Amino acid sequence: MKQSLYIYNNGDLKRNDNTLRFTNYEGEKRDIPIERVSDIYVMSEMSFNTAFVNYISKYGIPIHFFNYYNFYTGSYYPRESLLAGQLLVKQVEHYTDYQKRMVIARKFIEASADNIYRNLRYYNGRGKDLNFYMQEIDYLRKNLSKAETIEELMGMEGNIRRHYYASWNIIVNREIKFDKRVMHPPDNMINSLISFVNSLIYSKTLSEIYHTQLNPTISYLHEPGMRRFSLCLDISEIFKPLIGDRLIFSLLNRNQITEESFTKELNFLHLKKEASKVIATELENRLKTTIMHKELGRKVSYQYLIRLEAYKLIKHLLGEKEYEGFRIWW
Repeated sequence: MKQSLYIYNNGDLKRNDNTLRFTNYEGEKRDIPIERVSDIYVMSEMSFNTAFVNYISKYGIPIHFFNYYNFYTGSYYPRESLLAGQLLVKQVEHYTDYQKRMVIARKFIEASADNIYRNLRYYNGRGKDLNFYMQEIDYLRKNLSKAETIEELMGMEGNIRRHYYASWNIIVNREIKFDKRVMHPPDNMINSLISFVNSLIYSKTLSEIYHTQLNPTISYLHEPGMRRFSLCLDISEIFKPLIGDRLIFSLLNRNQITEESFTKELNFLHLKKEASKVIATELENRLKTTIMHKELGRKVSYQYLIRLEAYKLIKHLLGEKEYEGFRIWW
């Protein structure tokens, strides 16, 4: 079974016959069969050569890079092997036709808002008094259909998240003093944690899109821009509540992540290596969680749900079936 490869130590990554060989700066070597690798996450300083790049490209393995502060800095995206001119034309058409774009953008926000509400309902049923936030978000999500522009949609989504993030002070079983989302740069421990987890989900989404015929640079909710895979931003919005936020709640409530997980002298911007490993391990375990899919009639993993979302969007673009964003049903 393929799995993600996380690299935390500085060193070199090269091709060694039919394996990937990682050598750290102390000279210790580790060989990894390439057939077992789905994607690579580099959390350290690493050097590699063109033979290595050509080798992983042959197997369609993306690499995602993170800097010292665990901020996502970019991805190496191998040449697409599933090109489809007809689909690319349809992707562009649904972006340039504003009404068609609005349909898709609204579906993303509606699904995201519903999943946020499900999270609140889940914790409300477990002794957390979240009724006020549920009522506010329920009102806002029921009015999403009134938005006539992308900007209005984003504004309403921002209000939903404002109430949602305020509820985290109740969901988390300790004092976190979390009032609002700050990203550039994060201004406290919780914002740093959210940024890191969200960037991992973004990277996972990119890896899953790579295995479809979608172009990850053409998006509908977020504006396509230079040097970013904006469709990943669109799709990951749907899965942040289920995969990212529930992971964060668990890490904090089980005290797996505390203030000691960060470098205080750097304003909690730097997540220590051991804490980063804990988060990545817990995320991988969560992505392997399976549910019985209502339509497919078989068990699928959380990670495969992301790819299924891409497949559903393809069917919408080709006019085969109207797209409906994934919603938590359990």
